[in-house]
Amino acid sequence: MAVKPVAPDRFDCKDAIAGHGRPDPAAIYAAPGVFGEPRDDVDLYGAGIRLNAFEARIAKLLGKDAAVFMPSGTMAQQIALRIIADRDGLRTFAAHPTNHLTLHERDGVTRLHGLHLVPLATTLTPVALADLQQLAEPVATLLLELPQRELGGLLPAWDELVAMTDLARERGWHVHLDGARLWESAPYYGRTYAQIAALFDSVYVSFYKGIGAIAGAMLCGSRPLIEEARIWQRRHGGNLMALYPYANVAEASFDLRISKMKSYRDAAQWLAKIVAAQPGTVRVQPLPPPTNMFHSYLRVPADSIAKRVTAIARKHGVWTILRTAPTAIDGITKWEISTGDATLALGPERARVVLEQLLA
Repeated sequence: MAVKPVAPDRFDCKDAIAGHGRPDPAAIYAAPGVFGEPRDDVDLYGAGIRLNAFEARIAKLLGKDAAVFMPSGTMAQQIALRIIADRDGLRTFAAHPTNHLTLHERDGVTRLHGLHLVPLATTLTPVALADLQQLAEPVATLLLELPQRELGGLLPAWDELVAMTDLARERGWHVHLDGARLWESAPYYGRTYAQIAALFDSVYVSFYKGIGAIAGAMLCGSRPLIEEARIWQRRHGGNLMALYPYANVAEASFDLRISKMKSYRDAAQWLAKIVAAQPGTVRVQPLPPPTNMFHSYLRVPADSIAKRVTAIARKHGVWTILRTAPTAIDGITKWEISTGDATLALGPERARVVLEQLLA
């Protein structure tokens, strides 16, 4: 589904409805915690005191033996699935049809690694235990995404999640977590990250979504898996001479925001109510949001949205919609919202003022 940028001048706005606000490159690198002792901060081809300590820290947080920092989640997840496919001699993996690897990575997992998706559920329904029970085709890996982004951030109930991963292990499948938004999911489950990750054999986490870093991801799992992943990282061109500009910012951003995930979720819940109450909104999904993200479906023409966004930005100094996506229903547009520091700073009253004008 094509995503359309609304307007080019969002960085002229001081405030925003979603995310963490306008990025300031100078402030990012000057932020506390980004740079400390030069001897420790700089890594070389994946070896460095601070980088390796950060990897060990995240591995411990998730209850895994080891972790490797990579430039992108695209690289991390394709590598994980390739390693398991080679180990088991199976070129198939089971996942939701809107999984990130298939939908947003130009099918790199097939083109680069010869792996093939066995779809679970439909594009409109989340993966459920019944989908796994009906799966007859052999697969090497079961990939689950928490939350399911393309469904507005839906999360399975804890007992359902446990049942799915238990069944996968009974059938001998490797269980991999697309945890791009795992940090944001913990408040819903009321469990530690290690308790959630314990259900999975390997876990990918992102540092540039809810955490708000420049880029970077971590693949966590058993020590043999991570050792082989480092070899594949080199093959992918991701074992850069130095990763510290990304890794140091990722760690500092992690320290800054990891404790705010419940606040972001709470902000999404009051923001979703405001969006749902507007006459131009057809539906908000899910309501209430279990994480800091949700989808809203708008009966406002796309060209009208762009004009309103720009007008509100100039009048109120608030950026509302960054981009929209078309839907299968003519005249209905999808807007994905993820809350962050900017949302908290804006507050519900100012948000209500601009949203009433945006979605009239």
